[in-house]
Amino acid sequence: MNATTRSAVLTPADYLIKILNARVYDVAVESALEVAPSLSARLNNTVLLKREDQQAVHSFKLRGAYNKMAHLSPAQLKKGVICASAGNHAQGVALSAQRLGCRAVIVMPTTTPMLKVDAVRGFGGEVVLFGDSYSDAYGHAVALERKEGLTFVHPFDDPDVIAGQGTIAMEMLRQHQGRLDAVFVAIGGGGLIAGVANYIKALRPGIKVIGVQMNDSDAMTQSVAAKERVTLADVGLFSDGTAVKLVGEETFRIASNLVDEYMLVDTDAVCAAIKDVFADTRSIVEPAGALAVAAIKQYVATHKKKGETYAAILCGANMNFDRLRFVAERAEVGEEREALFAVTIPEERGSFRRFCELIGDLPSFGGAKTARNVTEFNYRISDANRAHVFVGLTTAAKGESGKITAHLTKHGFGALDLTHDELAKEHIRHMVGGHSALAQEERLLRFVFPERPGALLKFLSLMRPGWNISLFHYRNQGADYGRILVGLQVPPKDSKAFDKFLATLGYPYVEETANPVYRMFLQQ
Repeated sequence: MNATTRSAVLTPADYLIKILNARVYDVAVESALEVAPSLSARLNNTVLLKREDQQAVHSFKLRGAYNKMAHLSPAQLKKGVICASAGNHAQGVALSAQRLGCRAVIVMPTTTPMLKVDAVRGFGGEVVLFGDSYSDAYGHAVALERKEGLTFVHPFDDPDVIAGQGTIAMEMLRQHQGRLDAVFVAIGGGGLIAGVANYIKALRPGIKVIGVQMNDSDAMTQSVAAKERVTLADVGLFSDGTAVKLVGEETFRIASNLVDEYMLVDTDAVCAAIKDVFADTRSIVEPAGALAVAAIKQYVATHKKKGETYAAILCGANMNFDRLRFVAERAEVGEEREALFAVTIPEERGSFRRFCELIGDLPSFGGAKTARNVTEFNYRISDANRAHVFVGLTTAAKGESGKITAHLTKHGFGALDLTHDELAKEHIRHMVGGHSALAQEERLLRFVFPERPGALLKFLSLMRPGWNISLFHYRNQGADYGRILVGLQVPPKDSKAFDKFLATLGYPYVEETANPVYRMFLQQ
């Protein structure tokens, strides 16, 4: 029976008993609680990671699902169960149904990553795709529940589900009996934080329970502030595991009474946290799984904490492989290890080289000299007097992008800081270029440059001054060699000299001047 249909209000003592007697270990394992050594050293605080990514479905959700289903009657199990889920709860229900030998119908939003859809089907679940969010899928599941006489297994708003998730806190306090200042918990509908908060506040009330949400999916944060449940018009889908428009009635009641604080994190911070978790565990968590780590970093920076101990629940690791490129690209910006700029350069001989030399000699703005790499360079000739280039640079510390902007401007290059510009990060960086009437006698070449300081300057120093660079695109891919696309305006009479230049340069290259894609999109 769902929380919304119960007559008696459960107390924290009631939940403590339910958690201690929860049936989860037929399908779940006691996940590890590990120190994140690199992250702890960098933050000057001990960071513990609760590895729920180690579960059979790579998420904590099977705990609550199985505990709920294990308490159903034989008659209910015979008819079967149904649930609505963005993926992780779905896998938990499907696996639990497989173990209990019952039918499971799973209604999933159409936006659910195929990795999760395929996993549910792999456990024998009957998948029905409906709607754009959990709330849409939930409405459809309720209709099917009534039509087919199935038992609904709610992903969060059910006491048995909440109690199953609470076993995570039970394990954590048993695994770590020393100092623990705060536990950071991702919130979607609120089932996980309701279970964790009930257990922790019953046994060790001095430990802070801090809820974490995406800044574009903050239904619980808004609801607690309004003292009533708030329905969001839309939710962001990057963290699909927490994309919930309306939190549960019971989870809202519990969170309002027991959760100490709420934090919001953005996409870039979550991408950076995914990278941090990988660095310490060699595991790749999904966005929802990294929310807690992102919040710890933000909490330490905001409150200037040192010497404390924090725990983050890595609540899921069902990441679509094709998302990794986006995550890797945004992680550097999220950690402010990369800054992005739009720079205006005079369209005159030697200005490009002067700009490159200035970048190579940028100060660290923090004292010691720091090697700084170009991570991206996009340029297409478009104006006879000025060139606009899109540049990415590695940074040594947060807040450097504004200082670099001022430094470039001081030396005669108009610069605009794009580090926190969503349009620039999402789209413009991939769209710099196009046709140009000025790109006459252009030859297009793909080079492989060694990723070492001076490689670009060697290229520029060997090139004849009369050969104008009309296009330049480079993006650091983290390998030993960088792939660069260059357009050079070379008069036909200089063809032999140009061939000699390429031979002297010694970098592998492929000429693309005759490539039909180049002719269609870049050549006038």
